[in-house]
Order: sequence, then C-alpha cells, then structure tokens
Amino acid sequence: MKGKLLLALAGLAVSTQGQPAFEVASIRASEPIAAQGVTAGVHIDGAQVRCVLLSLKDYVRIAYKVKDYQIEGPDWMASARFDIVAKLPSGATAEQVPEMVGALLAERFQMKMHRDSKEFPVYGLVVGKSGPKLKASPADAPADGADAGKGSVNVVAASSTTGTVIDLGKGSSVSILYASNRIEAKKITMAGFADVMARFTDRPVVDMTQIQGAYDFKLDFSPEDFRVMIIRAAVIAGATLPPEALKVLDTTSGDTTFSALETIGLKLEARRAPLEVLVIDHMERTPSDN
Repeated sequence: MKGKLLLALAGLAVSTQGQPAFEVASIRASEPIAAQGVTAGVHIDGAQVRCVLLSLKDYVRIAYKVKDYQIEGPDWMASARFDIVAKLPSGATAEQVPEMVGALLAERFQMKMHRDSKEFPVYGLVVGKSGPKLKASPADAPADGADAGKGSVNVVAASSTTGTVIDLGKGSSVSILYASNRIEAKKITMAGFADVMARFTDRPVVDMTQIQGAYDFKLDFSPEDFRVMIIRAAVIAGATLPPEALKVLDTTSGDTTFSALETIGLKLEARRAPLEVLVIDHMERTPSDN
C-alpha cells in the first residue's frame, strides 16, 4: 500500500472538543421512499437546517468532505436513512454545518473512526487530444450590497419517473433525463463533474484536467449504456436491486459512457492513485434519544 501519509492519526476516535455543534437537533428514521418520486438532500435557510432521506454514509461524506468510496464501514451505513432537523447557534454560518454534522454523528451515533491512505484504481478525467469543447457558463450578476451573502442554500436531489435533478447550489445543477438517455450539466466545474461521473462508473473518478471555471454541456448515451449507468448508480447508492437488474451490469460494454465524453473533448483514463480513506471503527445503528 502506497501513500501512508496519515498513519499517525490511525486509531484516534472522533473528538468533538471545541468543535461547532447545533444548538438543537432532532433525528428521525426516514419515511419509506415514495414510488412516485422523492426529494432528498440538505436545505439550509437562515438558522434552520433540514436533511432529508440521507444515509449514515451520506452524513459521514458531508461531515468530512469525502467521496463515498473513501468511506470504509459496515454495509448497512448506506441503507440506514435518517432525517435531521437542526438549528444553527447564533453567529454560525452554513460553512460550519459539516463540522456540526460530524459532532452530531459522534454524540448521537457514537461514531469512532480513523484516517488512512489507500491506493485505488481510478479513472482520471483528462483532456482529449483535440482539446476541450466546453461552453463556459454565463458569469453571475454581482449581488447588491444589502442582499449579498443572503438567502438559502440548497443541495438536493429530486427524483421522479422522468429523471433526477441534482441541485448543487448557486445555479449549478446536473439533470439525468431517463427518456432521452441524456445528462445535462449547468454551471458545473470539472471537479464537480468528476464527482457526478463517479456515480455511474465502476471506480472513483478524479479530475486531472486542470480546467478552471464552470461550464454548460450535454452528454448523450445509448439506451443500453444509459440503463447500465442508472443501475450502477443505484448499486453505489446502496439500493437493493433484483438479480435480473444486476445481471445487466455484465451484458453491456459501456463504450458510449466513454465516447460521449469525446463530444466535449474529455476522456476517462484508467489509473491508480493513493487517496485518503475514513475507516469507521464503530457506529450505532440508531441514534440516542432526541
């Protein structure tokens, strides 16, 4: 194993001393996902914080700003979903919410973890031979003085029978359109796009383009490969699927997943890279009382 950069931290429990914390927080098991669709994610409006239909793995990802593949813990963490309603203390900001989520996990779920480094097979998102073919997103209009910095912050995913829209906040979004076998990105950075692509591939995706700024673009896929991508995304998200759905993963080459990127001058290359991992040593399945 290469890149043992964090072994000095191995075995340390999560410490919440001096860590920002919610003023009050209520945790409830999420209701079953409705068949007609669902809206899940984080909504911050003023001092009110609402997290809906997120798994414990999602909360760890938010708290420590890592990707799903960087979290090693029990499989049930991906399927145990909880809603959190919390209040920010006076003077706290939205940027402190991840730290507060981490404190909540340690306090209410008795989470203990340590950091490590592990070499992963990854896909590097790189620029193709012909160069990038991307349309820069329109520049934001400057905020007026009294209104600058105000307003709610949303990072949500709304799903229905027609598709899924991932609202990344501040005008950035990704739409996954089932009927047209298309992904539409608006105002997305290459790092954000790499995160999106990692939802559909069999290994992590790391941005290696060195492209700055935000872009709008569309990607079209074959119906067969798009179906494989959606099934793989469901598996990565921890969904339980019937055996016949899982067999589809072995029946399609996935070539258009890569060729679609060529239309915007990008490609995925198989590589290996050392990445940080969070090892969950202990976590309760249910939280302590509110």
